[in-house]
Amino acid sequence: MSVSLKLKPNVKSRVLAGHPWVFANECEALLPAEHDGEVVDCRDRTGRFLGTGIYNSKSQIVWRRLSRDRVALDEAYLRGALTKALARRAGLGDFKRLVWSESDDLPGVVVDQFGSTLVAQIQTLAMEKRAALLSDLLAELVQPAEIIFRNDANIRKLEGLAVEVHTRTGTAWEPRWVNIDGFNYWLDLQGGQKTGFYLDQRQQHAVVARYASGKRVLDAFCNQGSFALHCARAGAASVLGLDSAFDAVGQAKKNAEHNGLKADFLGANVFDWFTAQREAAPAWDLVILDPPPFAKSKSALEGALRGYKEINLRAMKALTPGGVLATYTCSHHMQDAQLREVLAEAATDAKRRVHVLEHCHQPPDHPVLVTMPESEYLRGYILRVE
Repeated sequence: MSVSLKLKPNVKSRVLAGHPWVFANECEALLPAEHDGEVVDCRDRTGRFLGTGIYNSKSQIVWRRLSRDRVALDEAYLRGALTKALARRAGLGDFKRLVWSESDDLPGVVVDQFGSTLVAQIQTLAMEKRAALLSDLLAELVQPAEIIFRNDANIRKLEGLAVEVHTRTGTAWEPRWVNIDGFNYWLDLQGGQKTGFYLDQRQQHAVVARYASGKRVLDAFCNQGSFALHCARAGAASVLGLDSAFDAVGQAKKNAEHNGLKADFLGANVFDWFTAQREAAPAWDLVILDPPPFAKSKSALEGALRGYKEINLRAMKALTPGGVLATYTCSHHMQDAQLREVLAEAATDAKRRVHVLEHCHQPPDHPVLVTMPESEYLRGYILRVE
């Protein structure tokens, strides 16, 4: 008989409503550590079978569902899940997210494709134990030139996992110029931020650039300058990118120069920069706010909401009448209704009339699981500020 994790009586666990996670405090008792990284059943207080999942007593999320049926985490399961993940993204080109964790029935596995190179992150013990098998299957199914394992996210520590980076071949991946959407970017996939480039905003770069012709553009939290480059090529009158990461600013300058585009970049704390400009007359026709996640945990949400409101308020005040604000959040703890509320409060305090032009969302290669709000993290609005 298989090993089962049992929910406490009267616990209102989200797993009963289809969510794929169970937390330690929702369980009657934890299983012995010998089951860490292995597959176990989960049952409700009456013994009703809820599904098969991966277990780790060292993590707050002790169980993550693989299937509502009884399955083994073997080569057949992994091959099936990867094959389905690839099929879901058929026709989306060579730069995309190939695997998105629970959304693809592979909890804790994220794989991004950059042409002939894959960048993988493994963030759960069960998948780490099967990393060699995952690597072999990805090599067989996708046939990339290289797979880089970026196992350096802090979330691994919560699973009791070591932090490290390596390539499948054992050879270091040298930084190089890579063409993405008609722009050459200097990418360091082995040593850059996260998986090396933010693929989730690719659609938005082109969307925002439609508003840039003849406009003075401010790209706040610019990272490698993707929004700035798209706007410059679309005929912006001027472009300024800001970021507090000086290595990103250096890279953005390098990217602009290599692509023959005129855009200025400045290393600065965006909040401080706006504060220094607060007495200045509105000077921008298009402002882009694409900050890092302010709410990395549920407990940080209240402070994050204040931060989002403040930065949007400052951006609205800096816009000329009729100017456009493209604003985003990548905090999955922040729901759409909360973002709308923040923007309404900022508009009220700025004493500006603000209309929604477009609602923005993560692209189809980052599929959202409707029973798991955490799989939806990127949302935004393009606004006209009068």
